[in-house]
Amino acid sequence: MPSPGAGPVHEVDTLVVGAGQAGLATSYWLSRHGVEHQLLEQRPELGGAWQDRWDSFYLNTPNFSFLLPELSYDGPEPEAFLPRDEVIGLFRDYAARINAPVRLGTEVTRAGVVDGRFAVETNQGRWHARNVVLANGAFQRPRIPASAAILPRHIRQLHSHDYRNARQLPDGAVLVVGTGQSGGQITEDLLDAGREVHLAVSTCPEAPRRYRGQDIFYWILQVNLHGPGVGINGLQADQLPSPAARFMCNPLISGNGGGHSIHLRDLGRRGVRLHGRFEGTDDGALVFSDDLPARLALVEAGFRERLGRMADAYIAAAGIDAPPAEPTPTPTDDWLPAGSGARLNLAAEGVTSVIWCTGYGLDFGFLDIPVLDQWNYPRHSRGVTEVPGLYAVGLPWLTKHLSATLSVVGDDAEFVAEHIAGR
Repeated sequence: MPSPGAGPVHEVDTLVVGAGQAGLATSYWLSRHGVEHQLLEQRPELGGAWQDRWDSFYLNTPNFSFLLPELSYDGPEPEAFLPRDEVIGLFRDYAARINAPVRLGTEVTRAGVVDGRFAVETNQGRWHARNVVLANGAFQRPRIPASAAILPRHIRQLHSHDYRNARQLPDGAVLVVGTGQSGGQITEDLLDAGREVHLAVSTCPEAPRRYRGQDIFYWILQVNLHGPGVGINGLQADQLPSPAARFMCNPLISGNGGGHSIHLRDLGRRGVRLHGRFEGTDDGALVFSDDLPARLALVEAGFRERLGRMADAYIAAAGIDAPPAEPTPTPTDDWLPAGSGARLNLAAEGVTSVIWCTGYGLDFGFLDIPVLDQWNYPRHSRGVTEVPGLYAVGLPWLTKHLSATLSVVGDDAEFVAEHIAGR
């Protein structure tokens, strides 16, 4: 492998870091504007972060959510869900169709500014560019809490990033930490494999798969795209209560089995042992927060208090004739599964594995340009950063709630490409 400092310096107008959905959408629009560009992708194959999902993974968003330029769905099953490998293949076909100029296996190790141009170093040589687009996504650096280091050495630990199936794990019970979409879906995968599962509950909200006659994502998408036109702005980035809210949980749903809701109490009825937030270990036992009843109530109320209310407001403001919301099922009093509690003895319960479903952090460690805020997020306006020629696409809440998704990333990429073409 050549040294980053060896060989000639490649010259290009615009470098795009990352060739996932954000990078490919940006490439499409740059080509339409006649802008010379190059995509640098650190992975050996195309398919983006979808390649890091487990074997039984299905997209959580229905087929109608494919709204990339020249990649909208017009088939017979708009409300069906694609499995992981079909999603990967779709993006590889898309890259070929739009003739995206991608260099695979090329990791950016440093990007700075020299003499008014961007100097970019990679494991495959150096580049100079007039513009750089950060399109390396929100799923780059798996987050694992520091408490992982104090677990006994014999415990097998994986982040959801590396989990593929239950066969990776030794025999015995499994603790899943986190109840976002990954935590809920991996718990179901383990149950289907016949494993005993303990689940540390976070505060990500449950949501109905269908709401008022539509898949719930239909309403989320409409509020994102058309809400401002009728005065419903809650899913726009400039309405966030704080910058930290850009990293809030997505609703707990699944695309498996034709799409369904995931309810934590239902998992408990299937045998999952529910616990509070994981806090560490004490004398051979795992310790959890002692607030499971309140935590479950918060999870169950989260959708009604935010997304459900916003969908209702949009339906009313837009004058849509939608059926009324179904009554929210009342939990069976304060039912909790037996064996749940604030302490879990590893040896007595036979726990041999932990899967950290604790999300990802942004990774701009290569960026030698002072443009990141305290949350490691580029300071920007509609993807145009405060550094001339430096852009960002495909980050959560770049302009709205769905900015990092297949449905909206193409719009943000179009705006950035227009800005680059206009320089």
